[in-house]
Amino acid sequence: MSSPAPGSPALLAPVTRFLVLAIAVIGFLFDTYELLMLPVIGTGALSDLMRVPADDPKVRQWIGTLLWLSALCGGVFGLLGGWMIDRFGRKTIMVASILAYSLSPLAAAFSTELWQFVLFRCTTFIGVCVEMVAAVTWLAELFPDKRAREKAIAWSLAAASLGGLLVTIVDKWIVSQAASFPAIPTAEGPSAHAPWRYTLISGLVPGALILLLMPFVPESRVWAEKKRAGTLKRPSFGELFAPALRRTTIVTTILSACGYAAAFGALQVTPAQVILARAEIAEPRAEGQKLMAQAKAEEKKAAEATDEEAKKAATARQKELQGQAAPKLKEAREAQEQRKSSIQLWQELGGLTGRILLAVLVSLVPARRLLQIFVVPGILLFPLTYTQLVTGEFLWLAVAIFFCGLLTVAQFSYLSEFLPKVFPLHLRGTGGSFATNVGGRMIGTMAATLNTAVLADAFGGGPKGVALAAAGIGGAVYLIAFVTSFFLPTPQAEE
Repeated sequence: MSSPAPGSPALLAPVTRFLVLAIAVIGFLFDTYELLMLPVIGTGALSDLMRVPADDPKVRQWIGTLLWLSALCGGVFGLLGGWMIDRFGRKTIMVASILAYSLSPLAAAFSTELWQFVLFRCTTFIGVCVEMVAAVTWLAELFPDKRAREKAIAWSLAAASLGGLLVTIVDKWIVSQAASFPAIPTAEGPSAHAPWRYTLISGLVPGALILLLMPFVPESRVWAEKKRAGTLKRPSFGELFAPALRRTTIVTTILSACGYAAAFGALQVTPAQVILARAEIAEPRAEGQKLMAQAKAEEKKAAEATDEEAKKAATARQKELQGQAAPKLKEAREAQEQRKSSIQLWQELGGLTGRILLAVLVSLVPARRLLQIFVVPGILLFPLTYTQLVTGEFLWLAVAIFFCGLLTVAQFSYLSEFLPKVFPLHLRGTGGSFATNVGGRMIGTMAATLNTAVLADAFGGGPKGVALAAAGIGGAVYLIAFVTSFFLPTPQAEE
């Protein structure tokens, strides 16, 4: 292993190295924190803003649409951000993107209309999409030694899964305390203390912390030195499809699309929609809704009655039915919140384990074999989980979701570490953002809408239809990823 030349980025002072890694860890952690807010708060926020029940088909359709729409916006602007990373510097664009994803959730918390919530979720996603590529590129160039770089990226990326755990824990605590928090001034009634609003506000904290630390860390020296010397080539999207890079661009884009399709088409709709298929949620909700429908009929009967005694009897029956429905609906809501939090926790623990496994294996296993270790099991695991285990014993479902999260999130870490190695210096931001944003966020995330708006209805509709669609999407994209892995390029010698 060659030692770095004097003055190279590897000779950062210990305090500076610590700050660089601290910023990377906090940044990756809260990238995930911000993104995974939607599966946690989405049902409550959309139900509140649209003024419909949580199980209304409109909520289900908007969950899928918003997952895809926000990712599409993030992909489009993230692609531009990748070019800006190569053009204007890694650190500069990191700061701008952190500001975007810190302030947007705060604005979303004060939403009173659906369009406001959608807008600020999209700008949050844009900030995260740009920051992720900028941070990985910056980190890769501050640690040019191969083993040091692999460890720095892989282990700091492992913190990303803590973001999912943290947002689950924070949301659970907020749900229990929301009534005691100050009312949101833009909202009225129960909405002024809606837990989803306070969870969004919590996203402001990490951005402020990172911005305080940024003045104390350097820009990528290799990028800055070439920029000063005038030898840095201008980034170009066209160059990604030149003969030397065409295969690299296409293969990494397909792999990114497959990973995001599994995440958005299956994992992220699980806490919000698939979990509603379980008997402990579906049965009391169905009973409560049946009683409420009967109460509505009695209300109509009372309004139409001409006899006073008949009117009183219908009104009394209406109140009786509403009284019977209330505990059933409450039971369903409580079961939904409990299962939602639990399944999200298992999923995030799996993701964390996957990132740790990737960090351990990245220096020990060849690139292609390493990817296949995480791809092959998913070809069978996703169909099995979403067709057989969704309505069965909860522990078996939770364990299966743990491994689904492990396999999928490990692939994200794999690509983040792999992409800087296969694109030249002046195209690292551009190439990485193309694969991640075009493949992952523009194409892969369409699986969310494909599931909730198309395939779910074809499979019978409702939560069970979403689960069956997730089984098909998950199995298919893992098979595609396995075939594509045989065309994976070998990293060339780095500059």
